[in-house]
Amino acid sequence: MKIYLNGDSHTAGAELLKDYCFAKDDPQYLHMGELAHPRCLELSYGAKLSRTLNAGYNCDAISASSNARILRTTKRFISEKRPETIIIIGWSTWEREEWFHNDWHYQVTASGTDSVPDKLADKYKQWVNEQTREELIKKQKYWHEQIYLLHKDLLERDIKHVFFNSYSHFDSVDPVDWNDCYIDPYTQAGTFWHWCSAQGFTTVNNGYHYGEDAHTAWAQHLLPRLTTVENASNIVRVKKAKINTVLRVNR
Repeated sequence: MKIYLNGDSHTAGAELLKDYCFAKDDPQYLHMGELAHPRCLELSYGAKLSRTLNAGYNCDAISASSNARILRTTKRFISEKRPETIIIIGWSTWEREEWFHNDWHYQVTASGTDSVPDKLADKYKQWVNEQTREELIKKQKYWHEQIYLLHKDLLERDIKHVFFNSYSHFDSVDPVDWNDCYIDPYTQAGTFWHWCSAQGFTTVNNGYHYGEDAHTAWAQHLLPRLTTVENASNIVRVKKAKINTVLRVNR
């Protein structure tokens, strides 16, 4: 069995080691650019799940990722997927976009602080100013539709998957049936960030990301979903006592 993960900084394990969000933040990994820091990934919920389930894993998540990038790279993986793969995706905030320029995909956020080429600077400033509540609702509806289409495609391909929202939830769309493959998509409390906050975890470095203890708890939160999926195919059974023991060891 293999686990494939995709998402933004939360799935990439940002700041689980020092203040590293990208591999390039560490002089030792400059050559890896904006990929996730490999030692941060080792401490993330995804790595903890893979060790608990004795499964291989691959993570395409990067910090500041847009949903466009998540969808693009996930589709690329699906086209090359190995048998018995579970896909786990933590979807990003709705306003983010991916811009292709000079053979490079740039991830832009509404922060107004993203680094873009000079030729895109004016476009970026204007775009940030256009991110109104009305625009956000439009994008939320668009991504609700796109994610549902991916879900239906995965069902048709018989690819097991679990989705969740990293920070933003759907609050301006009509709910649909996700076949129990999406964790509380219509509630703020169901998102990774707000769930961790409700459990009493605090962010690291006075910032936006949670520490390893929160990732351990989120792995425990996801695990029943994954074992249920696997039990349905008689691939693996993990008892609760073993789950808790392995997760504690992995911390």
